[in-house]
Amino acid sequence: QVQLVESGGGLVQAGGSLRLSCAASGTIFSINAMGWYRQAPGKQRELVVAIAGGGGTNYADSVKGRFTISRHNVKNTVYLQMNSLKPEDTAVYYCKARITTAQGMGVPNDYWGQGTQVTVSS
Repeated sequence: QVQLVESGGGLVQAGGSLRLSCAASGTIFSINAMGWYRQAPGKQRELVVAIAGGGGTNYADSVKGRFTISRHNVKNTVYLQMNSLKPEDTAVYYCKARITTAQGMGVPNDYWGQGTQVTVSS
C-alpha cells in the first residue's frame, strides 16, 4: 500500500512564509509526477504546481514567483516553499503523486494525501 503524509501547514500573517512537505511511503516501485493542489471553502480543488519525474514544473499563474516546488527522489518527498503569502492562498493543500507500486504490474495510479490547512491572515 501507499501513503502520502503532508506536514507544514499552519497559520501565518500575510507576507509570511511556510514550507509544506509530503512524504510517500509503501511498496513503491517508482514515482512519476508529484504535485500540490489546494481547495478553498466553497471552491473546486485547483492545481498549484506539479513537478515531473525529470524535474519540469508547471505553476499556476497565481503563485508564480512566490511558490517553489522541489523533490527529493531518494526520500520520495516533495516540498512546497510558499513565500509572500496572501489571504487568498488560504486553503487545504493536498499532495498528489503518480506512483507505480511493486504490485502494480507497471500501471501507475494517482495517490492523494490527507491535506494540510494553510491559513493566511490579513
